[in-house]
Order: sequence, then structure tokens, then C-alpha cells
Amino acid sequence: MSPIKTPTFKIIVRTVYATTLVLLVLIFWTIAALCIYGDIAYDDQGEIGDYGYPDNVACNVSDIKLQGNIATYTLESDEDMVSSEALVAAIREADEDDGIKAILLEIDSTGGSPVASEEIADALKRARKPTVAVIREYGDSGAYWVATGADRIFASASSELGSIGVTMSYLDNSQQNTNDGLVYNQISAGKFKDTGSPDKTLTEEERQLLQRDIDILHENFIDAVASNRNLDADKVRALADGSTMLGDAALANGLIDRIGGISEAEEYLAEVIGEEARICQK
Repeated sequence: MSPIKTPTFKIIVRTVYATTLVLLVLIFWTIAALCIYGDIAYDDQGEIGDYGYPDNVACNVSDIKLQGNIATYTLESDEDMVSSEALVAAIREADEDDGIKAILLEIDSTGGSPVASEEIADALKRARKPTVAVIREYGDSGAYWVATGADRIFASASSELGSIGVTMSYLDNSQQNTNDGLVYNQISAGKFKDTGSPDKTLTEEERQLLQRDIDILHENFIDAVASNRNLDADKVRALADGSTMLGDAALANGLIDRIGGISEAEEYLAEVIGEEARICQK
């Protein structure tokens, strides 16, 4: 009788295969867990994150960004625009959050709608918590109007801001249409209904009508800056020629409070709230 042969090689191969499979499964789940839980960002309740703060230390300053052209609302395709709807909601949310001690608004915008700008500025003024606006590259026109709603305005010495003015300028295509053989057929009810159409020449009466509204909006802008910045209206009016200025000139004219950026704003807020200012990033 031949001795029984043990299939040693097959057993070893199966053992190695099973062990390898188990290890691969463990590695997969470890990587998945790290992807899900390993990079936790701060939320409004102060969860730990990757912003340089010790574990279990809550952030306490809401960081809201105003970037792009300002409008009352935007569409998903409007990548270069920001809506007053969204910013007003963010300001209110931060103001109602017990964990938030102050609100910081980062501004980098050349302006936009006067109505939307006023809405955001008023939301800042209504906030019960300390508010700071930091103008980065640009804080022009409507964006500067927004900044005036904050308790303090910081800007770099190289920041461009101001531009206290209003424009309704547009391109008149009527001569080009004539050259191309196109005819504008006016069909409207109401003498001024198609005022501002780029396909017709603006009449003097229409120009006066539009200029009337522009002048009113300009005065509203001047009054808002004077009131929000506690400046004499005549002083603001003298600056309100639509031109921009850099940070140092803005400081000298009372349009901002300090030269500085985020770090300087954090130092100021720490004094105001009586504790380290820790910005909540989203």
C-alpha cells in the first residue's frame, strides 16, 4: 500500500490567497474611512478641522466672501456673480448662531446693483455681533457701499476702492444697424417705454429722464456712505466723482479705518470679543 500524500503545496497557496484577500479588504476599508472622516472641516458648531486650531476648539468668527458682480439674485450659470439673497442669509445665519462671536466679510468686487449692495450693507448694520469688512484687491462702487455697513473696514495699502458713483451707460447700435440695412420698428405703448434701447438713438428728453434717476441714485449712495461712515455729506460728495483710490488715500479720507488684511482684522476682533478670533472656513 502506497503512503497517503498530503497536498501541502495546495494548502499553502490557499492560505496565502485567503490572507491576502483579508488584508486587501482591511486596506480598502481603512482608506475609505480616512477619505470620509480624515479631513473634517469646521462647521458652525466648531468641529475639528485643518485650519491650525487644536482639536475640540471651536471657531468663533464667521467668514463670508463677497466675490464678483453684485446682484439681487443669481443663476447657477452666473459664476462671476454673487447675490444679496445669499449674503444676507449668511449674515443672518451667523448672527443667530450662538457659537459665532463676530462676522468677517471678505470683499473682492468692482460693484454691481445698488439695490443688492444696499441690502447687504443693511444686513451688516442690523447684525447684533461685531462686523468687519476686509477689502482685498477691489472694493469699488456697490462693493464699497456694502463695506460701509460693517463696524470697521480694513484694506491693503494697494487695495482699490471707492468709486462712489453711478452709471447707466450703454452702446448705441443704431448707426451700425443703418449700415447693415437694419430698421428699428418702434411698437410700444407709453412715450418712454423703449427708452435706453440700444437699437435707437436716445432723445434729449429721454437722456434727461435717465439722468434724473442716475442723480437720485448717486445722492442715495452719498447719503449711505455719509451715514454709515459718520462723515459729513459734503465731504463725501466731494469724493463722489466716480474715481477710485488706493488704501492710504482712502484711510486719509475716512473711507476705511485701518490698513491691513485678515490678520489685522483677527487681531481687532480678538480685542472686541475678548478671546482669540478663530475664523470658520467653509
